[in-house]
Amino acid sequence: MRTIRPLIALVILIIGSISSCKKDTNVEPVISTFYFIRHAEKDRTDPENPDPELNQDGLDRAIRWAEVFDPIHLDAIYSTNYERTSMTAAPTSVKKDIDVKYYDPNSLDIEEFKLVNEGKNVLVVGHSNTTPVLVNKMIGMEKYEFMDDSDNSSLFIVRIIDGTPTDIRLKMD
Repeated sequence: MRTIRPLIALVILIIGSISSCKKDTNVEPVISTFYFIRHAEKDRTDPENPDPELNQDGLDRAIRWAEVFDPIHLDAIYSTNYERTSMTAAPTSVKKDIDVKYYDPNSLDIEEFKLVNEGKNVLVVGHSNTTPVLVNKMIGMEKYEFMDDSDNSSLFIVRIIDGTPTDIRLKMD
C-alpha cells in the first residue's frame, strides 16, 4: 500500500500536467487591428515648403476619414509630426476624443509597436513612402510598393489574430 500511494500521486501529477498543457479552447483570441492611411491632399502652391498644410480638398478628405472611422472603436491614433499628417488625423482625433501620438517611421521598432498596441484598434497616418513600408513590416512581407503621389484615398487594414497577420487595401474615393 505504501508504494501504491506514491505511484498514484505520480500518476495524478502527470495527468494534471498533461491536462494543463492542453490549449484552452475558451480563451478569446488576441485581435489587433491597424488602419493605415496616407495624409490627405496637401497644399502644393509653394513647392519649396517641406511641411505644407492640407488644401481644401485635403481638409474635406480629413473630415470624410473621420466619418469613415466614426463607427469604428479606436484606442490610439498615430501620426508623423508633419502639418499634413496631423491635419489629416485631427478630425478623427477630435471626434473620438483621442490625443494623437507622434511617431518617426524611420526609427519605429515594429515589434514593439505591435506589442504596445496588442488587442487594440489603431489608426496610423503617414506618407506615400512610409505607409506601405510599415504595412509590409506589419505583415512580414514585401507586398506593397510606394503609393502614387496622387493616392490620398487608400486604406490599408492589417488585422493580427494571435500573431498571424492578414491585410487588405481599399480605396475610399
